[in-house]
Amino acid sequence: MATTNRYDIADERRRDDLIRMIEHSVEKLSLQELEAVYYDLVSKGYIEL
Repeated sequence: MATTNRYDIADERRRDDLIRMIEHSVEKLSLQELEAVYYDLVSKGYIEL
């Protein structure tokens, strides 16, 4: 059975916070801005086609 320590929990909470902030910001982008972000992420390999 795997054990979790407080750092794992803190890391997971930070990850959730970052995802929430990114989602909130992305919702405000125009289509053109969103496409630019998408192509940037694809070109850097963060998103695979």
